[in-house]
Amino acid sequence: MFLSRKEAAGRGGGALTGPVTVPGETAGAWLEGERRALTVYAPGGYHWVPALGDEVLVLKTGESGERPCAVGVSAGGQGLLPGEVLISAGSASIKLGLDGKVAVTGSLTVNGVPVALQEMEG
Repeated sequence: MFLSRKEAAGRGGGALTGPVTVPGETAGAWLEGERRALTVYAPGGYHWVPALGDEVLVLKTGESGERPCAVGVSAGGQGLLPGEVLISAGSASIKLGLDGKVAVTGSLTVNGVPVALQEMEG
């Protein structure tokens, strides 16, 4: 009984959301006050740097919550169907549709060579 109470008391976990105040690979965000030098995490193979003002989800990690890290931004409001994927930055985007279509918005280069995008009928 003593061990279980001690274990629960030492856990500092939890999550908060707040706007980014310092953009970059080690970001800052306004949570219960400003927290800086947040490690930024993203899914494997994906690289992301939060922008100033982004509303980020921050997890409190470590024994007492002393190591907060930013794990992402709200994904809502894009009009996606369940299972679809949209990757966007500024005015560029790549959408993977359930019907097998890959929609690219913006300029596209493959191995440094520009590719002309045009509407194809099929």
